[in-house]
Amino acid sequence: MCAPLIVAAGVSALAGCSTDASNGTATTSSGPSAKTTAPPVSSLAPGAVGVSPTGVTTRVDVPAESTEEEYFQACHAAKVWMDAQPATEQPRIEPYLAMVQASESGVAGTWNMRWADLSLLRQAAVIVAAAAAANNECG
Repeated sequence: MCAPLIVAAGVSALAGCSTDASNGTATTSSGPSAKTTAPPVSSLAPGAVGVSPTGVTTRVDVPAESTEEEYFQACHAAKVWMDAQPATEQPRIEPYLAMVQASESGVAGTWNMRWADLSLLRQAAVIVAAAAAANNECG
């Protein structure tokens, strides 16, 4: 039995399994079978990219694109960062995303790529992984 690879909050996600119609068995996948191209930001519907009052991108309404391994890496990196921060009652996802987006060289949670260099699909994947980390759901 397969479980979804990523459960998205506000972002479509990849599923980690499918059913083989010829014999009814479930098959797993570590990533997309074909590369999907994200639409340019200018062609997205108004409100498709959520930005906090402090200017942090917190939502990108496109399918998230990452392999299972990349998802775990991004989620784990976010969790390590969040756990290292002083304990507060405030959610840690927005400060984490702010740090990621401000990094000039990229961080482990973005596969060592600058935020601006990630496609919208990859940005969505980082946000999904960060949300999972904030909820202790890295797996």
